[in-house]
This record gives sequence, C-alpha cells and structure tokens, in this order.
Amino acid sequence: MSNHYTVIRDAIVAKQQIHATYQGLRREMCPHAIGTKGGSPQALFVQFAGESSSGLPAEGAWRCLKVSELSDVEARDGEWHTLANHSQRSTCIDVIDTEVAH
Repeated sequence: MSNHYTVIRDAIVAKQQIHATYQGLRREMCPHAIGTKGGSPQALFVQFAGESSSGLPAEGAWRCLKVSELSDVEARDGEWHTLANHSQRSTCIDVIDTEVAH
C-alpha cells in the first residue's frame, strides 16, 4: 500500500482536506472514499478549489482519481466539503476500503 493511499485513508477518517497534484494540476479536495477499481487503488473526492482541466463549478465537483497518479499529497485541516448528492451510488470504486461517515 502506498504512502499516498495511507494519507488519503487517514484523511477520510479525520475529515481532513487533501491538497495534491493530479495530471499536472494542483487540486484541493475532500476525500470521501478509497478502495480499488479493477484491482487498482482509486479515491473519490469533492474538489472544491485549485486547477481543473474540465472546469470547476462554484459548489465543487466529484472527482474519481487514480491514487498512483497523485503526487505531492498532503492532508490538511480545513472546512469539510461535500455535495448534496453524496448518497448516490458511485462507479468509482468496486471494493471500498474506507468511506466518510456523513
């Protein structure tokens, strides 16, 4: 298990933000779930600030990211962000390891 995976998993439990680089873009996100999809580690986030190639709505957006493609991963204390549709089923993760308690 990678150090990034552990940092994200611990941030889910503590409801901390994750600040990281993904595909060359700096992102500020709140992790909601982590596990695997097809055997590869993935995490579901709400991105609330930072850069995005597809644009970022004011309320934030769901992001399903491959843990292996994240770099400069840091957990930080700060306001917790989620979206109203957090209870909808996601196809991001097949096997959930840890998810946030709402």
